[in-house]
Amino acid sequence: MMNPTFTFALLAVLGILLVWIAVVDIKTFTIADGINIAIALMAPLFWWASGVGLWPDAAIRVGVAIGVFVLFALMFHVGAMGGGDVKLAGALALWFTPYETLQMLVMMSLAGGALTIIVLAETKIRKKEGRPEVPYGVAIAFGGLWLLAQRFLNHFA
Repeated sequence: MMNPTFTFALLAVLGILLVWIAVVDIKTFTIADGINIAIALMAPLFWWASGVGLWPDAAIRVGVAIGVFVLFALMFHVGAMGGGDVKLAGALALWFTPYETLQMLVMMSLAGGALTIIVLAETKIRKKEGRPEVPYGVAIAFGGLWLLAQRFLNHFA
């Protein structure tokens, strides 16, 4: 089924959730499981509304999402990432094609690098002790929002 209005509404809700995640992650350094579950459960609705076929398109998205989750779980295992970040990246990968997911990961990495530099500079300036915490959910949300913006901006091109 192709339903542009419902598809747009789902993408708008995703965008709002990503902004919310970024704000909350900056304040609390946590990403709630409920939001990650909502993002993951909305993906099949998005597939249905935008006409993504179950085989092979949706199956490929699920496979890529599992791959992203496993990659980030390894990062969690070595202490480089939080559990909420891992779940968010996997849930977001369900929304995008493999190529778009790769784009999201690149933009997320660039944003994460910039965010890490900012956090390290702030730690140095304030002379904080201990290991600095980077709210990486902000970078993940940026990657997802960047892709959503591309969809809307390219729609008018």
